[in-house]
Amino acid sequence: MMGFVMLMNIAPIERSPHPVLNLGFRIFFLSAAGFAIITMLMWYAILVGWLDFTASLNPVYWHGYQMLFGYALAVIAGFLLTAVKAWTGVPMPVGWRLFAIFLPWLIARILWIVVIAINNPLLILLAMAADVLFWLLVMLAVLQAVLVVRQKRQLGIVAKLVLLLLCQLTFAVGTLSNQQEMQRLALYTALFVIVGVVFTIGRRVLPFFIEKGVAVLPDGTPSGIQAKLHNSLLVDRLSLLVFFGLMLAYLYDSNSYLVSALAVSAAIINAVRLCWWHHVGIWQKPLLWSLYLAFWGMVLALLMIAILPWFSFGASLGLHALALTAIGMTTVAMMARVSLGHTGRNIHKPPKTVVLMFVLMMASFILRVFAPMVATDYLLVLGLSQLCWMGCFVLFLCAYAKILVSPRIDGLMG
Repeated sequence: MMGFVMLMNIAPIERSPHPVLNLGFRIFFLSAAGFAIITMLMWYAILVGWLDFTASLNPVYWHGYQMLFGYALAVIAGFLLTAVKAWTGVPMPVGWRLFAIFLPWLIARILWIVVIAINNPLLILLAMAADVLFWLLVMLAVLQAVLVVRQKRQLGIVAKLVLLLLCQLTFAVGTLSNQQEMQRLALYTALFVIVGVVFTIGRRVLPFFIEKGVAVLPDGTPSGIQAKLHNSLLVDRLSLLVFFGLMLAYLYDSNSYLVSALAVSAAIINAVRLCWWHHVGIWQKPLLWSLYLAFWGMVLALLMIAILPWFSFGASLGLHALALTAIGMTTVAMMARVSLGHTGRNIHKPPKTVVLMFVLMMASFILRVFAPMVATDYLLVLGLSQLCWMGCFVLFLCAYAKILVSPRIDGLMG
C-alpha cells in the first residue's frame, strides 16, 4: 500500500481535470456538507418511523458511525490533504490521485445508506472495507509527507490518524461478530480521538488566525494592530496528557470521580489557553469569533461531562455537547475560512450568510444539549436541532459550493 501511495506521488502534481480536484479541501468539504444534510435527514426519518431500519446493526451506532467516520473524517481529510503541504512543503495528492482517495469514501457512504433497506452482511463488510481503504490512503499520504521532511512534530497527528484507523477496524470486527460493546468502545474512542485532533489543530491555527486576522481590516488594509498571543509548550503537553487520561477513564467508567476530575482539569487548561488567545478584535470577524466560540463550547462540554452524571442526567448529553462543538461548530467554522483562504478570496470579508450559518449551528447545539433537560417532547426538540443542523449546511452549500468548484481567483493552482 505504501508503494501505491508513493507511486501516486511520482506523477505531476500540478494538473487536475477540474478545479474541485485541485486540493483536498474542495471535494471533501463540498461532499461532507452534502452528506451532513443527507445523513441527518435519514436519521430523523428513522427516528420518527418514516424509514424502516432493517440492517443487523444498532441504528444509534449507525448514526454515530456516519457522523464520525463519514462526516468528521471527510472534513479532517480535506483539511490535512491541504494543510500538510503548507506544514511540510511536500505536495499533496491532486487531480485523479486525489479522486482515488475520495472514491472509497463516496462508495462507503452509498453502501451505508443502502444497508438501511437491505440487510446484507456483505454490503456492510464492503462499506467498512471502503471506509478503511479511504482512511488508510489519507493516513499514508500524510505520513509520507512527514517522513520526507522528517518533521517529528507532526508524528502526534499521525498517531491520532492511526488510532482512528484502529477504531474503524474495531468497529468492523464488533459489527461482524455482533459485539455491541466493541462497537460502542470503538465509537467513543473515535469521538475522543477526533476531539483530540481538533484540539491539536486548533492549537496550531487559532492563535495564528487571530494574530493575522486582527491585523487586517475587512477591506484588506492593515488595521495597525500588532497582536502577539501567549502560548506555553508545557500547557500544550499537559492538555494532551490530561485529555488522553480522560479518554481512558471515560471508556473504563463514564460515571466516576476520576472522569469528573480529569474533565474539569481539561476544561480549565483549555479555558486558560483561550483566555491567552483572546483579543477584542475577533468580535468584528465572523470567521474568528465562530472558531473561538466553538472552542469555548468544547470547554463547556468538558464541564458537562464532569457534572451532569451527578445530577441524574444521561452521560450522552455531555458527549453530544462535545460532538456538536468539536465536530459541528468547529468544522463548519474551519471549512468557511479555509475555503476562502485557499481559493484566493478575502477571508476578512466572508459571505453575508456565514453569520446565520454559525447561529444555526449554535442553535442546534443548544436544542440538542440543553432543551432535553426541560422539554416534555424529546422528539420535537431533537427534530428542531436537526433542522438547524441541516439549515446550517444548506447555507454553507449556497455560499461556498460555487467557490469550491471554481478556480482560484488569482489564477494559481489550489
